[in-house]
Amino acid sequence: MKKYFFGLALVSLFIIEGCQFESKQTTNNENAIDSTVALPVFNEDSSFQFIEAQLAFGTRVPNSKGHSACANYLVEKLKQYKASVFVQEGSVTAFDGKKLNIKNIIASYNPTNNKRVLLCAHWDSRPFADQDSKDQDQAIMGANDGGSGVGVLLEMARLFSIQNPNIGVDLILFDAEDYGQPEGSKFPSMQDSYCLGSQYWCKNQPSKGYQPMYGILLDMVGGENVVFHQDEISRTYAPAAVEKVWNAAAKAGYSSTFEYKNSPAIIDDHYYINTLLNIPVVDLIHHDESSNSGFWTHWHTHADNINNISKKSLKAVGQTLVEVIYSEK
Repeated sequence: MKKYFFGLALVSLFIIEGCQFESKQTTNNENAIDSTVALPVFNEDSSFQFIEAQLAFGTRVPNSKGHSACANYLVEKLKQYKASVFVQEGSVTAFDGKKLNIKNIIASYNPTNNKRVLLCAHWDSRPFADQDSKDQDQAIMGANDGGSGVGVLLEMARLFSIQNPNIGVDLILFDAEDYGQPEGSKFPSMQDSYCLGSQYWCKNQPSKGYQPMYGILLDMVGGENVVFHQDEISRTYAPAAVEKVWNAAAKAGYSSTFEYKNSPAIIDDHYYINTLLNIPVVDLIHHDESSNSGFWTHWHTHADNINNISKKSLKAVGQTLVEVIYSEK
């Protein structure tokens, strides 16, 4: 992630194996099925281990050895969990003129089902620690900013391999999200310098006419005391998805994590998917009202490491996604 913009008018200037189960009695609203359903239980320990596995490759900056090795791991893991996997390879130009070889990793469940939901996160890590007080020119580990969203989605994939959802689900791990231009850069200003992988995907659709019902983006979801607010982009372009996710969180018992508060517009992967493809996508991103940036306190610093990942936060996000996906008919 990226940047807060205060007011949508300003944003518009930028174009853009075992598994446990629990029974849930649903209500008759449109966001729930009308019978008792056994929901998988999201395993936060498993999700945490998926984050550790990513960090074992080191930083995942495009064009690096760690990036290439982690890509292979992610593809093989998703195949292990019975997904149909496609890797979209491409080349994008970063703000500093570097050509980045990217891989958007796409995993599909029930690929012939026309009723689909998109779950996505970015899997790359930032090549510099521009928000740190030292070693700003060194890459960060990105345990939360990148790693946590992928860790949650890999655990969802594991659950899908055990209990197939009633709908089609697509998991997309976007590349080159965090190679954005830092403030004070010596290079000429580049518009839309973040989210290069999702922009590439939007402009080079592997499946023409792809139109899921809605999507959910995970970005920095594993920090201690994680809190999600409803950003202006999500509220404007995906209001029904926002309501669905926050209602699911309340049913799962995580209303204190998913607060019914508004936050400013954020330029994140969901912005480009919403505006370029008209796919309604809601962003789940840690909002910290006490920090200067508005983001997680360790955002873009070397403290974004495994020691600052909370299993409790992973559980809140993962079980909410379980409620959302398995409540679809």
